[in-house]
Amino acid sequence: MVVKLTCSNDPYRSAITFSRYICLMFICAYTDGACSGNPGPGGWGVIITATKDKSIIKKIELNGGEEHTTNNRMGLTAAINALNALERPSTITIYTDSVYVKDGISKWLSTWKSKGWKTASKKPVKNEDLWRDLDDARKPHNVTWEWVKGHSGNTENDRADLLARLGMAPFQN
Repeated sequence: MVVKLTCSNDPYRSAITFSRYICLMFICAYTDGACSGNPGPGGWGVIITATKDKSIIKKIELNGGEEHTTNNRMGLTAAINALNALERPSTITIYTDSVYVKDGISKWLSTWKSKGWKTASKKPVKNEDLWRDLDDARKPHNVTWEWVKGHSGNTENDRADLLARLGMAPFQN
């Protein structure tokens, strides 16, 4: 997996971690997954922004990819990486353009778990490994999940999409 970390808006390039600002700010993450072919090479992208008094305190961009995956797996991987980037319990809003991710985590997950990871039609839940990882990653945090329309001019969502495509690039022919 290729992972790129970029921190901006820290003129001193200090060693202060992103989550140290937790009590002072609003944290949000935009997440996206991309796939060329489904399945095929794919990538994920994340932008985490911490703001205080409408000013950006810290911004982190993450991305990565896999050689053979699906768009849904990359969307889940983006959300997992966003939460795992937080070093302490945090209150965060995660924006995703994936109805699969948003509805899965907020509507279906508890039922899947109670039914032994089976769907309403008694079939195994697809991507169970990543749903379990996402469930674990969210436990220490207070997470609000928001859906945003993809490719609609939302600057942060468009940037997350670009990061996902950049994460996919090393795996394309």
